[in-house]
Amino acid sequence: MQTPRRRGLLIILSSPSGAGKSTLARRLMQWDPTLRFSVSATTRQPRSGETDGVEYFFKTRSEFAAMVEADGMLEHAEVFGNFYGTPKGPVEAAMAQGRDTLFDIDWQGGQQIRRSSLAKDVVSIFILPPSIADLEARLRTRAQDSDEVIAGRMAKSRDEISHWGEYDYVIINRDVDAAEAELKTILTAERARADRQPSLNDFVRGLNAEFDAR
Repeated sequence: MQTPRRRGLLIILSSPSGAGKSTLARRLMQWDPTLRFSVSATTRQPRSGETDGVEYFFKTRSEFAAMVEADGMLEHAEVFGNFYGTPKGPVEAAMAQGRDTLFDIDWQGGQQIRRSSLAKDVVSIFILPPSIADLEARLRTRAQDSDEVIAGRMAKSRDEISHWGEYDYVIINRDVDAAEAELKTILTAERARADRQPSLNDFVRGLNAEFDAR
């Protein structure tokens, strides 16, 4: 008998910058290669080693504005002077195929998706740092941003953290291995929920038919 097919999930990971959501997103993708990672569009400049279409779709401000105007974004926001957004087409295509999509986005983007027509398929998870001192240390260890940019990110963190209560789950990233294990547990449980498996009725009818045929 064929296993019941469930709808694809929209898995949102959010956190203040430096709390570890991108690392956890990569680990989750390695754990389950069937996950589709949602590649965001952005107007910021590429960092060293980043490739267009892999880490981000790098757009000019006019290109980004045109996508928004054409209703081509599932969500979008301005963060630290640059625009970020999720192209709608690839997400809708994945949903139609029953594939899970993983989003590494901020609270503003997560809020827009949770208010969209796809809200019933969203699983939202907020990642908290163990302390503010640890958060700043992680930002400096990355060595990707200037002192001015780091100061801006730290100033923004308090507001970002204040939105933790809007999420379905919250993980305190004291240890990345433990946080990864929590993420896997959440995803496994959400996938098994009865209301996420629309073909269960047909599947159970098939089981009953097997009883009748005995």
